Amino acid sequence: MDSTVPESFYDLAPADARGAPYPFEQLAGKAVMIVNVASKCGFTPQYEGLEELYRKFADRGLVIIGFPCNQFGRQEPGTDEEIAQFCTLNYGVTFPIMKKVDVNGTSADPVYKFLKAHKAGTLGFRGIKWNFEKFLIDPSGKVVDRYSSFSSPASIEGAVEKLLQ
Repeated sequence: MDSTVPESFYDLAPADARGAPYPFEQLAGKAVMIVNVASKCGFTPQYEGLEELYRKFADRGLVIIGFPCNQFGRQEPGTDEEIAQFCTLNYGVTFPIMKKVDVNGTSADPVYKFLKAHKAGTLGFRGIKWNFEKFLIDPSGKVVDRYSSFSSPASIEGAVEKLLQ
């Protein structure tokens, strides 16, 4: 494994939309879904389903975290503040939205280096193909599944429920 990839999910501490550290150690014992998001994408309406899933399961230990990314068709051009406002005003998002990051390439955020190292996509592809790819992490910090942009949040509900039992 790449030596720049942390050993544990809980060693990661990305920056939130205000630039403050968001240490993943605070997520220990919770199920986590990480999604690379964009405001001007055909999949953007998935924010609604993500928020529904979050509201349904947050009290049982689900945390959804959105990572804005502008690497796919430049569909996330705004500032971190503009992105956060868009999510709140248009979709009522209450789950954490992080600082805009790269998910592929040499400048990929450490969170995405970790996720891709631990769970390949279709046919073993490690890169992120498009916006709204989702990773599911169990309460012990293990990356248990990866879902394409075409997987709706509702279609993942059963897997989330299983992790929360």
